[in-house]
Formats: sequence, C-alpha cells, structure tokens
Amino acid sequence: MLSTKRLQKFKSLLDQRHVALREEIVAGLLASDEQHFIDLAGQVRDLEEESVANLLVDLELTIIDMHIHELLDIEAALQRIQTGAYGICIDCGDQVAPERLRAYPTAKRCQPCQRNYEHNHAGHATPSM
Repeated sequence: MLSTKRLQKFKSLLDQRHVALREEIVAGLLASDEQHFIDLAGQVRDLEEESVANLLVDLELTIIDMHIHELLDIEAALQRIQTGAYGICIDCGDQVAPERLRAYPTAKRCQPCQRNYEHNHAGHATPSM
C-alpha cells in the first residue's frame, strides 16, 4: 500500500501533467484551426503544398488525439487515487510496483498483468484494401 505522502506526490505529478496536456491540446487545436484558415484563404498554391499542409494538419490532430487519451488516463488515475484504488492492479488486485508507478503514473495494471493484456489484446493488422 502506498503511503499518503507518496499518493500526494503522484497526485501532484498527475495534476501537473493534466494542466500541461490541456494547454497543449488547446494550442494544438488553435494551430490546427489557423492552418485550416490559411488553407481556406488560398495560401496553398499547388497540390504539393496542399498535400504537405494536409499531412501537417493530420499529424497535429493525431498528436492531439494522443494527448486526449493520456488526459483520460490521468483522469482515471486521479479517480483511483480518490477512491483508494490507485496502485492496485485492476486485473489481479495485487500492488502495482512503486517503480512502475514512478515510470508510468497512470499504470492501472501490475507488470505481469500488463504483459498479459498486451499479448491478448494486440491488434492483428490486416490489409484493408
């Protein structure tokens, strides 16, 4: 079981990352909107420039999506802290190693259960065309 002091330290780290992610998401959305405005205003002169502009917008949106998923993980971890379930594996109920939590504060599984989860839930890539 994690001490109150350690829990507060993890909560502080999670809160700080939460604020930073929200700022990054807002900045990314504003940049994306600005890029769309530039495109609509006719600044893109040819297909190559349009292709690069579209790629950059897609990349920015992918990064924003990753940030949103991390934000949701942080909110779930903060909820686990509030309910007293932080640091307890959601699969087996054992303690999540403090070293794992230091490296990955949003961890919800112990390392063996996480390996098992990844093994059983790995996507099987198949061609879509």
